[in-house]
Amino acid sequence: MRIISGKFKGRRISAPSNITARPTTDFAKEGLFNLLNNRIELEGIEVLDLFAGTGSISIEFVSRECNSIISIEQNDRHCAFIRKLCDELKIDNLSLIKTDVFKFIASCHSQFDMIFADPPYELDKIENIPDLIFSKNLLKPDGLFVLEHSAKTKFQQHPHFVDHRNYGNVNFSFFQ
Repeated sequence: MRIISGKFKGRRISAPSNITARPTTDFAKEGLFNLLNNRIELEGIEVLDLFAGTGSISIEFVSRECNSIISIEQNDRHCAFIRKLCDELKIDNLSLIKTDVFKFIASCHSQFDMIFADPPYELDKIENIPDLIFSKNLLKPDGLFVLEHSAKTKFQQHPHFVDHRNYGNVNFSFFQ
């Protein structure tokens, strides 16, 4: 994995072999952030990264000067890896919360400019995630929610759906 742009541009991140997360490919991440740069001003925004995994997306937001990033991850090894990355890169604006994403959403009372979610593709509740985000009013006005998913999951009929893009086997649905 590598950081695509920003202050850590070009930096390679090597996840240890005991990480079970499926990181977003560099190709898909580059495509996603090219789209985001045309839709939203990333500098200074508040971001929520659900199912943070290796922290690759969170670190990409940090690199692009986002104000604060809250990363939610439940797996101990993944959290340890994200903490190690933050220490190595001297990152102080990323808050890692080790908890279940659905418990976090249920208790969250904050709003964010940008929410990114990369759940396991086989997660049985994946189609409920957009409804949870909007029912809890987690997006600020004009905020953007991006959900990474497999090709078999479709969100085009969702009332907040605005766009879909795919990069190989990686699909992103955008909601506002």
